[in-house]
Amino acid sequence: MRSLYYMKHLSQSFSVKFEYQIYFTAGIFNKTNTLFNDFLLNSATSLSTRKIFFVVDKGVTDAHPNLIQNIQDYFSLYNKVQLVQDILVVPGGETAKNDLLYFNQVVEAVNAYGIDRHSYIAAIGGGAVLDMVGYAAAVSHRGIKHIRIPTTVLSQNDSGIGVKNGINFFSKKNFLGTFVPPTVVFNDEQFLETLTDRDWRSGISEAVKVALLKDADFFTWIEQNTTALVKRDMNTMNHLIWKCAQLHMEHIAGADPFESGSSRPLDFGHWSAHKLEYLSNFEVRHGEAVAMGIALDTIYSNLSGRISEQESDRVIQTLQNLGFEVSHHLLQVDGNNSPILAGIEEFREHLGGQLTIMLLNGIGEGEEVHEIDTEILKQAAKKLEEIHRLKLQ
Repeated sequence: MRSLYYMKHLSQSFSVKFEYQIYFTAGIFNKTNTLFNDFLLNSATSLSTRKIFFVVDKGVTDAHPNLIQNIQDYFSLYNKVQLVQDILVVPGGETAKNDLLYFNQVVEAVNAYGIDRHSYIAAIGGGAVLDMVGYAAAVSHRGIKHIRIPTTVLSQNDSGIGVKNGINFFSKKNFLGTFVPPTVVFNDEQFLETLTDRDWRSGISEAVKVALLKDADFFTWIEQNTTALVKRDMNTMNHLIWKCAQLHMEHIAGADPFESGSSRPLDFGHWSAHKLEYLSNFEVRHGEAVAMGIALDTIYSNLSGRISEQESDRVIQTLQNLGFEVSHHLLQVDGNNSPILAGIEEFREHLGGQLTIMLLNGIGEGEEVHEIDTEILKQAAKKLEEIHRLKLQ
């Protein structure tokens, strides 16, 4: 018998199409480079005055002291979109995501300068600044068009081209955030020229990660080109960034781009990396932590019988040839209360539902597992520490 409280109901289902481009260029604000202006002209959707507000990573302005003037000069020449002259400069790195001050400054600018949903917020910087600005753009007026101009290897090949935005909260990575694609991404190789060797190298770990999961031939290419990458050959780096971006875009176009399930395939090595960043007070950079996380999960994959020792050795050797350290004292598992183990539960909580961690079944082939054996993890961490110690001798 039907419940007296059950009368009628309505149901609705609809799809929303997302589309955005990633452009690869050099000198995005050179007056002879019309790429940015061409995009703005071709994407006009309103007869109203459109504005563009820039937020720039301080590390970028320090390395490129003429950048703000170049932006202003560019938009004085190409002025179909009105530039907000007050360009906001914020600290780079996790500071941008840890302190609500900078998020609030972006939101306050939206209000003060009348930036509407037909206007743009453009972020220039590393992944953390792009994440923070993207989150502010996504929640202001329920969504302002967001333009990303990544300036690091890590953001050009990974975070800057994806659909995630967020800030850190409760001492947890990306506790607050959204899944909103950017309107467009401009990867400008000239920003990479001023990176420190540490930042140049850091982003390569994400390319190693995606190759290990999705493309064995790409991993072999990285393996064969470690010397050129370390020596900062730009053509080699450009290929690495392009291929990595391609694989990421193919993944985003798959069945679960907004991660509504409990799976995050491209987070191989990340459960420990995110925790290590916090435990080290961010002295370990994200890319460096990911390299160590990849190493840990690779050794675990070997010790748990999923990949051969030869495959495991190839991964560890490639990371070391690129200049990465593969172990850290905070990654050691001394018992069930080891601080790094909290990263497993925090990873599950962030995913929601069932714990799902990616391991390797082979070079170029991932496998999702739903539990981690602490004893094997302890052995893996210990083995990595021994490898690291031998490298230092």
